Amino acid sequence: MTSTTSPSPEKIQPQIRSVRPSDAEALCAIFNMPGFRWGTLRMPFERVEEVERRIAKSGQETTWIVAELDGKVVGHGSLVVQGSPRRSHIGEINIGLDDAFVGKGIGSAILGALLDVADNWRALKRVELTVYADNEPAIRLYTSHGFEVEGRHVKAGFTDGQYHDLLSMARLRF
Repeated sequence: MTSTTSPSPEKIQPQIRSVRPSDAEALCAIFNMPGFRWGTLRMPFERVEEVERRIAKSGQETTWIVAELDGKVVGHGSLVVQGSPRRSHIGEINIGLDDAFVGKGIGSAILGALLDVADNWRALKRVELTVYADNEPAIRLYTSHGFEVEGRHVKAGFTDGQYHDLLSMARLRF
């Protein structure tokens, strides 16, 4: 699997804010981009109505943010705290960007904002995520923020007609 976008040394500082119902159309457009979909376990052809439902169902356990540049949504991220009392110290992170903005520091800004919430507002001790094993740019991003690979799930993800390994990564703060 190879990314269709090449990283740029240019770093951009986006505005980070909470997701709004009115973001559904912009988010859906991002979710349907080939580069975005390549790096996730999402299905193609998502509908705006599905994104609207997810935004509406998002509760207190979820911090869902978007990155904006000049009023345009160019990425998003979420931190979901586990609901079980015995796992309430754990959050799961998901991040995605508009294909045209990969490699410009926006993913790092989103991840940094979510980790700030995890550390300073939710007192989470463990933050975890799953990433395709061959998604080297994402793995570099997560590693730069303190995540470590904990395990490999062989042929656990299916995309572009092929099975691919997934990595479990986590950042601990005990």
